Amino acid sequence: MLTVVKVGSNILTRPDGHVNVSRLSSLVDQLATLHRDGHRLILVSSGAVACGRGEMQAVHPLDSVEQRQLYSAMGQVKLINLYYSLFREYGIHIGQVLTMKENFQSERQFQNQKSCISVMLENGIIPIVNENDTVSVTELMFTDNDELSGLMARMMSADNLILLSNVDGLLGTPKADGTRPTVRRVYSQEDVARYVTESKSSFGRGGMTSKCNTALEVAHSGIHVFIANGTRENILQRVLAGDEMVPFTEFA
Repeated sequence: MLTVVKVGSNILTRPDGHVNVSRLSSLVDQLATLHRDGHRLILVSSGAVACGRGEMQAVHPLDSVEQRQLYSAMGQVKLINLYYSLFREYGIHIGQVLTMKENFQSERQFQNQKSCISVMLENGIIPIVNENDTVSVTELMFTDNDELSGLMARMMSADNLILLSNVDGLLGTPKADGTRPTVRRVYSQEDVARYVTESKSSFGRGGMTSKCNTALEVAHSGIHVFIANGTRENILQRVLAGDEMVPFTEFA
């Protein structure tokens, strides 16, 4: 079974904008357990900019593009080393894949990228994928890593795509007491429009609309797609097991 897991900036970033190492460690613990149980895994991970942000003070004020380029260039090194150290404790090998939108548009680049990830999976390596922010500019950027993870899941014909956010999934209509239950299953764009408001986190480029659009597109191609709260304990195992005690949204 092949599962693509996307973890967003809102999961891996602390309120001060720096990387949340304890959260990252918890994620690795879960992925290592799944790997041990025979799951093939691809991790699409944000967090490079957060890792790089605290490393140095720029010599002059930076615009938004310069910030992404500088902090991601430095942060990718730190982020992948954090993952390397944590996975090494389990004897699991990882490999880094930095990609751009055009790699999914050119047939030759698409096949080269697919072959690279395939050979990594065949050898028990977990690919850790992120956008190459050092060279991507606005018109070539993914909307966010939700889009990237969806493209990756379809390219590799994954069985599952799990989008981890800091919410339990798509929230439904408030009850009489004001609480909003998690929508368990979504079938269409009309379902999404009933519940989604246009908002997004402080650190990510996307939001719930982006997640739901990606989820529906991927689900309609035959892949099981879930949006779940990455701060909940053992969320990956519980989602894949269909645990009724933990809230998440599945797309069909």
